[in-house]
Amino acid sequence: MQTETIGTFSLEDNVWQGVTLTDPAAKQVKTLMTQDPQVKGLQLSVKESGCAGFAYVLDLTKNPAADDLVFEHNGAQLFVPLKAMPFIDGTEVDYVREGLNQIFKFNNPKAQHACGCGESFGL
Repeated sequence: MQTETIGTFSLEDNVWQGVTLTDPAAKQVKTLMTQDPQVKGLQLSVKESGCAGFAYVLDLTKNPAADDLVFEHNGAQLFVPLKAMPFIDGTEVDYVREGLNQIFKFNNPKAQHACGCGESFGL
């Protein structure tokens, strides 16, 4: 009888590429940070959602978790929970104008597909 060995995966021991902010995204994060002096930056995480599987979650954060990874560009801070990194490692966060709307866009090399409405992505 043959048995398979299952390897282990440690979030802490992994080497991450990181998450980057474009200049327009960093500028918008800094604008949001100036509206409340207690805000330390923006937190980017993921949650199960939508027809494709996962959705990005952006929140202003006053108290980032001790194990959040911090990515900084031009004075803007982006906090990412360690548990989100397998889903968003290598992602570029941009801030773009689409018609009359201005939104954060996520260029995630891990995303294999997205739903039609653009609200969720799958790996």
